[in-house]
Amino acid sequence: MGNARGLTPLPPERAAALSGLYAAATAAARRRTLAGFVIVAALAVLAGLAAEVRPLVFAENIGKFTAYIYEILPPIGLDHPIADVRAWYWGLPRWLALLGETLLMAYLGTLLGGLAGFALSFVAAANLVRSRWLRIGAKRLLEVCRTVPEVVFALIFVIAFGLGPMVGVLAIAIHTTGALGKLFSEVVENIDMRPVEGLSASWATWVQTVRFAVLPQVLSNFASYALLRFEINVRGAGVMGFVGAGGIGQEFLVAIRNFYYADVSAILVLIILTVFCIDLATERLRHRLIGPESNR
Repeated sequence: MGNARGLTPLPPERAAALSGLYAAATAAARRRTLAGFVIVAALAVLAGLAAEVRPLVFAENIGKFTAYIYEILPPIGLDHPIADVRAWYWGLPRWLALLGETLLMAYLGTLLGGLAGFALSFVAAANLVRSRWLRIGAKRLLEVCRTVPEVVFALIFVIAFGLGPMVGVLAIAIHTTGALGKLFSEVVENIDMRPVEGLSASWATWVQTVRFAVLPQVLSNFASYALLRFEINVRGAGVMGFVGAGGIGQEFLVAIRNFYYADVSAILVLIILTVFCIDLATERLRHRLIGPESNR
């Protein structure tokens, strides 16, 4: 015990050298941290100047924003609250129909985009496809699909096909193809290759290898990402109406342009509640799908 307690002291010269090295290393780390903060701050200032961010103008006009929020508050009083809520949601049947249209747009767009991304993900995976040019072509196609915003696709399709929900479905499907295709391909590239090598050694075709060696490993993650994308597409489908693609967004835009303050708040609350319920439901489904996979 005595030997354990009493440590042999270092020679003064050695202790001084180690202390100097520690101080130098600490100072270098502090300088790197400070330099990092300076670079981030400088880039933030440059980005603010390029984007014309003006804090004084923001502070001067913040009152207009709060005044608009006050204007759209629901006109519900304590005297007749039920009657006031009914008057507030006077257009509920029509709004629910448009909201259902928005959900169907998001669902169909997610389904079509998910199927296309599913097919392209295996072609874009480096561990399944030996042809470099085929992989590059698939990856670049997925990049184009997810780089162009959905609203831009919707505007192009409105010019080509006219107004209507089909425009929103096509725009969401293309963007979903790029987003899910990338996520799916990354999942495929992280699989255990031993089943793939075993099937390849037994002269299985490429399709058979994907079916029996790859799909069982990735399906739960694929479903989880597809559900997450559906959440995102529900919000995106609400915006599609702003460019004439149908759904609740078009009615919401009409209410904003005509200064129907009560309608703006009613539709906004309806959208928020719908997205909230969908987020909760899909989150539970994702946990149920990932749970068995994570316990393996």
